[in-house]
Amino acid sequence: MGVVSAVADAVVVLFCLTITLSFPLFGAQIVLPRNLYPAPLQDFKRWYADEFGDYLLAQPPAFLRGLFWLELTFLWPLAVATLYGILARRRWAATTSLMAGVSTLTSTSAIIGEILGSGRATPRLLQLYVPYIVFSVIAILRGLCSCSPSLASSAQKKKRV
Repeated sequence: MGVVSAVADAVVVLFCLTITLSFPLFGAQIVLPRNLYPAPLQDFKRWYADEFGDYLLAQPPAFLRGLFWLELTFLWPLAVATLYGILARRRWAATTSLMAGVSTLTSTSAIIGEILGSGRATPRLLQLYVPYIVFSVIAILRGLCSCSPSLASSAQKKKRV
């Protein structure tokens, strides 16, 4: 069980690290004013949208703007907290992992639903979004099954005292 827990922690750390780094630099360009971002970051976003055929980022619909505001105000701080919590081995990291996983799964499901429903899904575009579904499920399971030996033993010690 310890190996599975360590792998889940590593996956969730990678998941939170990508959100923590990429969202303020890349994703938030959809909802924040352009003058906050230097030209190379704006060019990178345009290149990505063109290269991968991500029409949602090229011309974001209203629902995507709403999802990105939610992610900016709720998911991004949760990802930062989860990243810190796992690396510092805090007990509450299971709760933030569960919350971040559910939030990401909900948002990504809506985005994938739009991509598939529009008929504009390409294998390359799906390869970018589907891993977030997998990461989200692992984060949710990590939050629900936070049965690491160190946490269980510390809980038992508290009960005896």
